[in-house]
Amino acid sequence: MKKTNIFIVILALLTLSCHQKTTKQKTEKKLPRIAIAGLGIESSTFSPAQTHEEAFHARIGDSIFGRYPFFAEGTDVRKRAEWIPTLLGKSLPGGIVTREAYESLVEKTLKMLEENGPYDGLFFDIHGAMSVVGLDDPEGDLIKRIREVIGTEVLVSTSMDLHGNVSERLAQHSDLITCYRMAPHEDALESKARAITNMLDRLENGQGKPAYKAWIPVPILLPGEKTSTRIEPGKSLYAKIPSIEAQEGVTDAAIWIGYAWADEPRNHAVVMVTGDNKEEVTTGAEQLANAFWNVRNEFEFVAPVATLEESLKKALASNKQPFIISDMGDNPTAGGAGDVTWTLRELLGRPEFKSNEGPSLIYASIPGPELIEEALKVGAGGKVCAVVGAAVDDRFAPPLQLTGTIMAIKEGDRDAEVEVVVKIGSANVIVTKKRKPYHQENDFTDLGLNPRQTDIVVVKIGYLVPELYEMRGDWIMALTPGGVDQDLERLGYQRIKRPMFPLDKDMEDPDLTARLIPASDALK
Repeated sequence: MKKTNIFIVILALLTLSCHQKTTKQKTEKKLPRIAIAGLGIESSTFSPAQTHEEAFHARIGDSIFGRYPFFAEGTDVRKRAEWIPTLLGKSLPGGIVTREAYESLVEKTLKMLEENGPYDGLFFDIHGAMSVVGLDDPEGDLIKRIREVIGTEVLVSTSMDLHGNVSERLAQHSDLITCYRMAPHEDALESKARAITNMLDRLENGQGKPAYKAWIPVPILLPGEKTSTRIEPGKSLYAKIPSIEAQEGVTDAAIWIGYAWADEPRNHAVVMVTGDNKEEVTTGAEQLANAFWNVRNEFEFVAPVATLEESLKKALASNKQPFIISDMGDNPTAGGAGDVTWTLRELLGRPEFKSNEGPSLIYASIPGPELIEEALKVGAGGKVCAVVGAAVDDRFAPPLQLTGTIMAIKEGDRDAEVEVVVKIGSANVIVTKKRKPYHQENDFTDLGLNPRQTDIVVVKIGYLVPELYEMRGDWIMALTPGGVDQDLERLGYQRIKRPMFPLDKDMEDPDLTARLIPASDALK
């Protein structure tokens, strides 16, 4: 063989070997290591209730993946990183979290993060409205303590409820941050997926932390029942977000309504925009903040509101089934204790419901562990007489004695543990061992109840979640007492920043200039 030919063969083999090595390197490109952690709850500081560690039903390790369909085996998101789930705790809304519960959950989280590092990213999944005994801004405290373990270089993407609160400290330690854009929260999983995708994209393309984070506190504090995106002005306000986000150099834009039933300096609305183009980021944030402020006087309740007396009058006169009444003041999905007996006492005192032939009514629900114990002894069909409610919040009415027939018993619910239906006249009262919100049709049908063919359904809730909303024949929200009273002026705030709309209706226009928050790794 000629030397020239030998040289060509050797060169070809070397080229092929080089190509194979490069291909192998590309194939074996190291995936980013991303941790998952977070605690989520809405905590009313105006309720006497306290939340303990078991209420968070903490998931540890791989069990966390079960909360997110986009983390299922084989999904694109699952394949794009090496995921290290640590601890994720999610509680029903309730009272202030005990310091012991908080510290225990935090220490477990920090220990797992320390043992499994290092990391390229962290998916920080929180609600944003947790209150803890003796501690302001728990989410800000948590992310700061996490940073002390994982370092400031790690890319943190924070996902929140739009009813959460964004303190400056939380904004500082979050590189990417977003929240839901719908209330009710039909886009919750979509928002969490957006938080993860934004992080993955920036890790993969080498962009890393956004260059700019614009944070604007907006001195507005309104309940979710007045800021639903189903109606104006919330609908149009949140519809402005996609056009801001679509700007070149903008990663995400978000509006937080904030949480109205806690008394801390961080409780107010916030706008944040993140990205790499300073002008677009700051201008976009200021546009959203000013748009919010300009429509502040237009926010109204998402449905008609009235006293309980007026609500019942309308319901009894209606021929639409079911006529749903929201028992708003003790709404457990907003942080109420869930055991205020005032509304149930008023209902059972009405002559219309005394007879079996009266208008059919479902009341959902009231905790009553004593009644549950008695019901389990006598079984379905038996008679029961026991006290329910007001074990936690007895400020508005005392515990209530119920006497009736047990229509159904169901055990095994994650929240309620045991549920019992007690028939009293024409009313079916759902009694639970532990408090539980009722917001799905099968919550009722699993107990042998048919809400669609019931005259009046009274639910401890504020605005109706989608399934109840679609089921309603008609609906009114009753201004009842409790830890999440809709009359904010009656709550007696002491620590929120003032002036604050609508508490200070004649306040001057605030400074809504964007404040640029330094990157986490620039903090001293």
